[in-house]
Order: sequence, then structure tokens, then C-alpha cells
Amino acid sequence: MPKRPEKRDFPVSQVRRYLEPGPIVLVSSRWRGADNVMTLGWHTVLEFSPSLIGLMVSSGNHSHGMIRESRACVVNLPTTALTDAVVGIGNTTGAEIDKFDRFKLTAEPASSVDAPLIGECHASFECRLHDDALVERYNFFILEVVKAHVAPSPQRPETLHYTGEGVFMVSGKTISRRAQFRPERLR
Repeated sequence: MPKRPEKRDFPVSQVRRYLEPGPIVLVSSRWRGADNVMTLGWHTVLEFSPSLIGLMVSSGNHSHGMIRESRACVVNLPTTALTDAVVGIGNTTGAEIDKFDRFKLTAEPASSVDAPLIGECHASFECRLHDDALVERYNFFILEVVKAHVAPSPQRPETLHYTGEGVFMVSGKTISRRAQFRPERLR
């Protein structure tokens, strides 16, 4: 039995340090011939089929309007090799600079949406806006992944997970319980 940790009060405004849903992603978009990329940590898987994901993009962010108007984007998965670019992209605005040029990223053509893939990322997921009912009130975009591109190796790349105040954790070791997994119980 694991030891029970001693817990203390913690500011509710900081719970995201423990609850961030997944790895940092770079979201690329295109609107009226201009490309942009933003760093994002607020995303979640919503459904398997169709493949739906949710992104919270602040309305003050340049990408918000681009995604809303174009109704498409690409969610790209960077590895730790792109840590400095991830931070730099998050600290600048595409309204003032060309982030692809500034951070030496390769904009590659997508096959299903009009937004660029980032060549240096381990995976790229082409997305179309599926439902915008929560955008106005919560800045929450529900997207359908319509095409996925993933490097075959490594199978489990080192990804960044944001814990706040400029600090990241790196994805760690893998623990398998496949022998205990019972998919028939999920139905």
C-alpha cells in the first residue's frame, strides 16, 4: 500500500499545475494568406469517433480569430528538442512577427485543411471546427481531427507538460498494465 502524503491547502487558482490535461502543443493556423502558430496547454480529448478534441484559446490571442474565421487549424506535437521554440512562440504574438520565420519552423502543406503542419514536430493533427457553441462564452473550440500525421519513432517521444511560471515537466517512464486491460468493460 502506498504511503499517504501529507496535504496542505493550495491556491485554487494554481490547480492547473497538477491538472494540465496533456502535453504542450503548437497550434498552427492560416487566415487570409497569413500563417501563425501559438503554444497551447489547455486541450482535451472529447470523443474517439469521430475524433474530437477541445482547445481553450483566449480571445485575446491572435490565433483565436484566425481559427474562428478559417474554421480550421493543425495541432502539432513538439518534443523537448523544441523547448526554446515552444517558450519563444508562447511569449510573442503573430500579430507582430512571422513566428515560422523567427523560430525557424518549416510550414508544410496539410492535405485536408488550409493551415500549415510544422515539419519539426513529432505529430501533426489536421482539424476542422466541429462545434463553435462554446467559443463565444468560454473560448472553447471543439475540433474534429480529420487527418493525422505521426512519426513512427520514437513511439513515445519526450513531450513537455507545463506546470506554470515557466516550468515544464518532461514525459517520463512508461508503466504498462496491458495484461490487466479489459476493453470489453468499456462498453
